[in-house]
Amino acid sequence: MLSEDQMKLQMQAYIDAYNRDDLDALVALYADDATVEDPVGTAPKIGKPAVAAFYQMAMKSGARLALAAPIRASHGSSAAMAFDVQLNMPQGKAVIRVIDVMTFNDAGQFVSMRAYWGRSDMQMLA
Repeated sequence: MLSEDQMKLQMQAYIDAYNRDDLDALVALYADDATVEDPVGTAPKIGKPAVAAFYQMAMKSGARLALAAPIRASHGSSAAMAFDVQLNMPQGKAVIRVIDVMTFNDAGQFVSMRAYWGRSDMQMLA
């Protein structure tokens, strides 16, 4: 099982790779059979090719991620982080307030990512 520090480092690596638009580094954090459910309640993306396609599309939007609180580990194989997705929309700047929960395998890769956010968590900025 991963240590709390290892889980937190992997979560930070996710934020850093996304903000660098480094698709290869981001996808490398995932296991081959990983799932991404973003947002929770939508159909999961299953396997690295689907995960890569999802993040490629997201990165093209120009969105950036900023932690809203310290990353949280667990006594098990999951960790969570609250962050803001900052993006430019046709109507102006917006933010989506998100909590991601990642579950890890013994190799330290994400086997699942679930993003918790709803319409009320998105707001236009002045």
